[in-house]
Amino acid sequence: MSKNNGTPSNPFESINMLKLSMRHIKVWFTAGMGFFTDAYDLFIIGAIISTIVNAYHYAGIDIKGFTDYLVYIPGVNTKGEVAFWTGLLASSSIWTAVIGQLLFGRIADVWGRKKVYGVEATLLTLGAFFSAFSPNLPWLIVFRSIMGLGIGGDYPVSSVIMSEYANIKDRGKLVALVFANQGIGSVVAVAVGMGAALALPPNVAWRVMAGVGAIPAALVIYLRRTVPETPRYALVAKGDVQEAKKAAQFLGADINAEKVDLRKHDWGSFLRNFGLILLGTALSWFLEDIAFYGTGVFSSPIVSAIFGSPFPKTASPISLSDFQRDQALSIELAGIPFFVGLFGYFTAVALMDKLGRKAIQTLGFVMMAALYAVVASLAITKGTSITGFLIPTTAAFALYALTFFFINFGPNTTTFVVPAEAFPTNFRTTGHGISAASGKLGAAISTYLFPSLLATIGVKEILYVLAALSVVGAVETLILIPETKGKALEELGKELQVQEMSS
Repeated sequence: MSKNNGTPSNPFESINMLKLSMRHIKVWFTAGMGFFTDAYDLFIIGAIISTIVNAYHYAGIDIKGFTDYLVYIPGVNTKGEVAFWTGLLASSSIWTAVIGQLLFGRIADVWGRKKVYGVEATLLTLGAFFSAFSPNLPWLIVFRSIMGLGIGGDYPVSSVIMSEYANIKDRGKLVALVFANQGIGSVVAVAVGMGAALALPPNVAWRVMAGVGAIPAALVIYLRRTVPETPRYALVAKGDVQEAKKAAQFLGADINAEKVDLRKHDWGSFLRNFGLILLGTALSWFLEDIAFYGTGVFSSPIVSAIFGSPFPKTASPISLSDFQRDQALSIELAGIPFFVGLFGYFTAVALMDKLGRKAIQTLGFVMMAALYAVVASLAITKGTSITGFLIPTTAAFALYALTFFFINFGPNTTTFVVPAEAFPTNFRTTGHGISAASGKLGAAISTYLFPSLLATIGVKEILYVLAALSVVGAVETLILIPETKGKALEELGKELQVQEMSS
């Protein structure tokens, strides 16, 4: 018996060395539509809430089954009840996304990627569709919770399918491109929100906003069911050489698995070898999503605090047409930061395999901290309200909008990419699911508490808190996050072993 020069061979070398092809793009499209809906949902729920609340405040329109939950009406409800229901509605899909990420993340490592792929898109589609027909707020929360379960399941499965089909040179770009569908989804949400608010009465407009989110995910349910099992899962987790070869042919590649011994980790070796990395990916995602979802869902009140409200300061109701115009403008203003953020996603795509994940994530956190702190320090407040800035308001607004660029160019994308690469095959969706669930936990906490925080401490102090959390994110990235650029998944997952072969 002899050692193969002490160097284990990699059966996936031909996949790693492939050039970017239309087959990779097909996997990207199939995987990306779930994230389109995730971002659409992130923005649109804020637009839905503001449409219902503003319709009552400015046009005197009572939307039965919703207004009495979301609008403070003396003698009908309390401010505490309104904050509770607003926070629960905004965060409901996020709480169940945590369950979906953990559940689907583990199932996809135990049963395989293919067996669950498409199930999460179906849940997402049904939840979004039935949200549009909710008879009252509690039912809307139920349907959005179903949608959240599907959104959560999409994170670990889609990201890992893309990473396991990708070549080394373009892997970061391809996984980031899956996530960049969030940027497109948020921009479409702004357009749909504006169009619905302008063209339809508010009791119909919010339902259209909710229902459109079902379309993108519905388009790829069939495609997802036809995606073959990834060659890496087939070989490493299942030990099925023939299935692995068949899956590799989907990319036009082949694998040489007959004389290769790939290590299959158990829970003990996974935690010993990857426990600190998992802590790093989970903590950085937790910190990032506190900022991303807090400022994202409640962009409208934050932007109004900076830029002023488009609605007139009058006690008498305005006409329906005037309300529709002002509400559309309100959604537009709230959406401007998302347009700035769109460039961040695709800047990350362009530079992910050049600068590396760790550098981009650190830079993003640092710039977020700086921008949050600068905007807060320039704000002039009276009580919890911002009354002006030490610089022109448009300049302050531009600085705030830049936070969306750096969060998307930085940790919002990298926290998605790194867990899809850094863990071994039979724990890859598990590790990604745990990391993503940690992020969504931060998002749920932020989204649920934001209405109360806006009322008690105001936007300025919230921005200072986000700046401090961003500093923590930069530090823990430097300490705990590995650089995955340019390395094979088998190397990162510590799966390659020296194989003894016949002389």
